[in-house]
Amino acid sequence: MPLLINSGTTGGFGSDDRYNNVQGLMAMRNLESNDIVFGNRPLTIFGGDEYRFLDFISSGVDKNSPYWGYSWNLITAANTLLNYLDDNTVGSNVKLQEYKARALTLRAYAYNFLMENYQDAYLQGGKSKLGVPLYDFYSPIQESKARATAEETYAFIKNDLNRAFQLFTSAGITYTTGVLTDFDLAVVGFLQTKVALHTGDWPTAIAKANEVLSKYPTLMTESVYGGKNIGTQVAPEIRPDQNGFLNINVNPEVIFGFPVGQAVNVHVGWMNPFGEGNGGLGEGYQRIDNRLYDKISANDFRKSVFVEGAWGNYAYPTSGAVRNIPSYINLKFAATHGIGGGTDKKLVNTAMTCYYMRVSEVLLMKAEAQAQASTDPSAAKATLNTLLAARTKQGQTALTCDTYPSMAGLTALQMVQLQTRIELWGEGGREFYNNKRWNIPVDRTSSTNHVDKSTYPVAKMTLQIPLDEMLYNGKSVQN
Repeated sequence: MPLLINSGTTGGFGSDDRYNNVQGLMAMRNLESNDIVFGNRPLTIFGGDEYRFLDFISSGVDKNSPYWGYSWNLITAANTLLNYLDDNTVGSNVKLQEYKARALTLRAYAYNFLMENYQDAYLQGGKSKLGVPLYDFYSPIQESKARATAEETYAFIKNDLNRAFQLFTSAGITYTTGVLTDFDLAVVGFLQTKVALHTGDWPTAIAKANEVLSKYPTLMTESVYGGKNIGTQVAPEIRPDQNGFLNINVNPEVIFGFPVGQAVNVHVGWMNPFGEGNGGLGEGYQRIDNRLYDKISANDFRKSVFVEGAWGNYAYPTSGAVRNIPSYINLKFAATHGIGGGTDKKLVNTAMTCYYMRVSEVLLMKAEAQAQASTDPSAAKATLNTLLAARTKQGQTALTCDTYPSMAGLTALQMVQLQTRIELWGEGGREFYNNKRWNIPVDRTSSTNHVDKSTYPVAKMTLQIPLDEMLYNGKSVQN
């Protein structure tokens, strides 16, 4: 079950890695936002359409249905297993309790992914609208269902997660911090926090975040936060072994991820400027918007994972092709070698780990819930101060909400939003989905380094129900 999140099929685009796996889906969401600049000139390569906001929401467009297909493939797999795991069969058998909990966790994850993509944000008008059809068993001949309401859909998701939490607990599967490839209470708690936040259940979001944070008290240090060049500008050597974003074994924040061999490396192919994917050799460099870069404090070591000036020429290892790497590239996901790769730079394309959930996001979700729950900003600021202290450059006075220069005059919620954009830059399309939840449109007009200066409204961030579903499910209603 856990591996399906990592390797589940989408039914889209054959070998095109934009849409044939979840990391590609998330990479495209990264491009449909404010904070990532795609390349340094207009590009017609994969990703260019998404960056320019060519239609990706219409019912019949091929950039829509893979999000639907991925989710339903996971739901079908979960329900197929659940067919054999009714309560009477499971009883007190701890192994069956664990298997059922895994299936419920996967189903909840997939239904939440559908809601993130196929309905307006719950607190931005989506609550009164339709959700998706709710299937709790699998049969190839079962009758199609109408869309449930959004409230019913989220109630279904929450029930699955609550039951999974109870079953894992009964089975003795708790917070297995040393095992990152499997579902456990931390994964369930992450999803419970996220769903509670999305539906405005602030007390539950805070409580569930606290449960997870109590088991993962250590945040990443400066030494493992992004790539470090131990070579020269002309001959860079950036090893992923000590980069917590590329090697989960040195990242104490990872809740759920996969090692070399099991990891899908599509995301790093889009994000690594020194790799031979679209984000490097293909010149679709993932660069930070100068406006966000300027908001990062000089004493915040996260600023050092971006390079303000142009890097210059770099020869890619397989063909020797030279590309001129531009300004504002990221080192967050940068590497010139693979993990344990010795001198073979070609392993930069395959020898990486990957992750889907980490602790800093939980901390930020907690701070957001605290900011939303009270007019008193002190609780949210105290939570943010934990993150800021951990992100302060060595030898500098710990940063706080009150001393972070670009946070002066912001509300507690605005502080959370800014720090979320900085901390989760380039991770899993988070900015797109957060913009949708926060009702923040894309507006690149004042950016100096965005190639495309588009604006894009929140109202067009919700996908229509795919054409196949509309054609073959006579009960389905379009958004």
